[in-house]
Amino acid sequence: MTALTLTKHHGLGNDFLVVFHPGQQGVTDLPAFARRLCDRRTGIGADGLLVADTEDGYAARMTLYNGDGSTAEMSGNGIRCFAQAVAARRGDLGPQLILTDAGEKVVTLSATDDPATIMAQVEMGPVEPLAEPSGWAAVECHPDRPVAHLSLGNPHSVVGVDEVAMVDLHDLGGRIPHVNLEIVEPGPESNAITMRVHERGAGITAACGTGACASAFAARSWGLVPPIEPEVIVHMDGGDAVVTFDESTPPRAILTGPATHIATIEVEHA
Repeated sequence: MTALTLTKHHGLGNDFLVVFHPGQQGVTDLPAFARRLCDRRTGIGADGLLVADTEDGYAARMTLYNGDGSTAEMSGNGIRCFAQAVAARRGDLGPQLILTDAGEKVVTLSATDDPATIMAQVEMGPVEPLAEPSGWAAVECHPDRPVAHLSLGNPHSVVGVDEVAMVDLHDLGGRIPHVNLEIVEPGPESNAITMRVHERGAGITAACGTGACASAFAARSWGLVPPIEPEVIVHMDGGDAVVTFDESTPPRAILTGPATHIATIEVEHA
């Protein structure tokens, strides 16, 4: 048996395991490894597994496996957790250039009063329109309800609702499990929205960083947040993130939020 060291982190309640170079330690089936470790009853428990590998010119390469073993191109909360793990390994909070399946991302870190928590700002890249995903009709949105299909390297469908707490998100997300589905309502502040999310491969999660960016972009385009506001506060079940946009075409999103180290864990692998 081989002992592998992992760390567990969360970004606003969206939790991840991070492992460095598992292939060099005999792990050949990463989807099965992710399913085993992320199971909340028989494993450690997490929304996803973040795999770190060496890549020339980068702090690390990040590959994300969802809890069901599928892969995702990018996670805004995940990359903050990943950067915290890389920083601990390097021993510094210097900026990191991280390669993901959605391209390279720059992450800037800063300390907080809590030694287990860092703040991270991530240059998330452009927000671009997407075609309606397959099976979207199953959601049965009223034609007057605002809907936006957007990409931040991974796909999102954002729906404006009256009250996010009144929506059966488990049922709605289950109709289109291959879609990252966000529901949003305005406020309570003038420059804020409240969002809930059902993520492909994970189900309902406490927060979603790429979803926060997609939702903030959609909310500005719908007029839920005045476009003159320099930043959008996104309230999620796990806490708040801040999204800003530059003036490029298409606009590029910048996501700011915390990452917290929970534990360092050793697991045995045959």
